[in-house]
Amino acid sequence: MKSITIILTLLLFFGCSTKKTDKELFDEAKKNLTEQNIPEAVSSFDELLIEYPESNLAPEALSELATIYQNKQVKNISEEENLNKSVELFIRLHDDYPSSEYAPSGLFMAGFIYANELQNFEAAKAIYQQFLNEYPEDELAASAKAELDFMGLSPEEILQKNMAREN
Repeated sequence: MKSITIILTLLLFFGCSTKKTDKELFDEAKKNLTEQNIPEAVSSFDELLIEYPESNLAPEALSELATIYQNKQVKNISEEENLNKSVELFIRLHDDYPSSEYAPSGLFMAGFIYANELQNFEAAKAIYQQFLNEYPEDELAASAKAELDFMGLSPEEILQKNMAREN
């Protein structure tokens, strides 16, 4: 009789363990982000993406996570590792959630980080070209074209190029 009580207690305990919903994980991550508890925010976003990859919150969670790395907020890795992780996540956002409203900006941001943070102009050009091929009417298309036109130029060279266009 005692063993049955123990088994029932264990079943009740493990059967009632509460798995957080995608919304709970997202809200927890956003709260931690607001409170600058970055490791906890990253953990909650990661858990949401692992446990609920089909959630309608997953694309936004992935965008938020990529932005954390873009802003170099993960302190136990280098700035370059943060930026590379950000690019990886923004590309994943585009690839895994192509119909999401976040897909175009994810692809654009990958190009932007390559060009302006990592100075990997070859990779940036490829990403921006892909962006323009896939989203020629997107609100970021003009910015992608400008990025391609001025990539790698100093402010003085950009000014000269603009003045030459006006003449």
